[in-house]
Amino acid sequence: MNLRLDMDAQKLELEKLRKGKNKAEKDLDSLKTNYKRLRCSIKAAGLGKTS
Repeated sequence: MNLRLDMDAQKLELEKLRKGKNKAEKDLDSLKTNYKRLRCSIKAAGLGKTS
C-alpha cells in the first residue's frame, strides 16, 4: 500500500510538471510571436535606423 501511494504521488508530480512544461512552451511561443510582430512594426516604422 505504501508503494502504491508513492507511485500515485510520482504520477501526480509528473502530471504537474508536464502541465507546467506545456504552459511554458505556449508562453515561449507567444513571446516569439510577439517579438516577431514588434520587429516587423519597428522595421515598417523605420525606427530601427540610427542615422
